[in-house]
Amino acid sequence: MNAHDSGDHRGPDLDDATVEALGALSEALETTHRARGQLYTFHQLTGSADLQLGRSVELLRAAGHGAVADRLEHELVGRNVVPDHWTFQLVEEYDDTYWEPFVRAEREVREQLADGARHSHEARMKAARRTHGHSDHTAGR
Repeated sequence: MNAHDSGDHRGPDLDDATVEALGALSEALETTHRARGQLYTFHQLTGSADLQLGRSVELLRAAGHGAVADRLEHELVGRNVVPDHWTFQLVEEYDDTYWEPFVRAEREVREQLADGARHSHEARMKAARRTHGHSDHTAGR
């Protein structure tokens, strides 16, 4: 039984070169998802740091170090991370400028070449690597 007959194959009967190319495109998109997640991590960590800094300023002021607290508050609390931008703006611009167009393009290519099927490369790999007849290696959908 080959991958095309096993139930593991997704989409139309694609040639190996197309499946490999779609696999590379899928991998690239997955990497952008990971990058986007890291950008959200950066956003949340930076926001948390700013709130912690604000707490430090309050504690310094309460401890009688008003001038130090004033300097930190003036210089750092609420500061842009890059000119004119807080981290949420970086996330939004990444989404609008890069991530959403990438997602859209990958979907359009899959629709054009593979009837919209996702992970054709991985489905073929599953078919090649599973043990046929083993209950934990079923084809699935």
